[in-house]
Amino acid sequence: MRTIIDLPDADRERLDSLCRQRGLSRAEGLRQALRSWLDHQGVQHQSVFGLWRNRPEDSLSLERALRSEWEH
Repeated sequence: MRTIIDLPDADRERLDSLCRQRGLSRAEGLRQALRSWLDHQGVQHQSVFGLWRNRPEDSLSLERALRSEWEH
């Protein structure tokens, strides 16, 4: 896939400098940066699993209460 992005001049200059040092094209540098970012963006199940387990209402009541907010 091809894409066009706008980078501030300072970021582009830093990118170009790092790519020159590593012998990479700008496109390859951006691919590696995106891949690294994506690798660290996984869903954090551990931090959210069971988050509402100690709520006083049962799950169905909670669902209904939350959905009722959409009716207003």
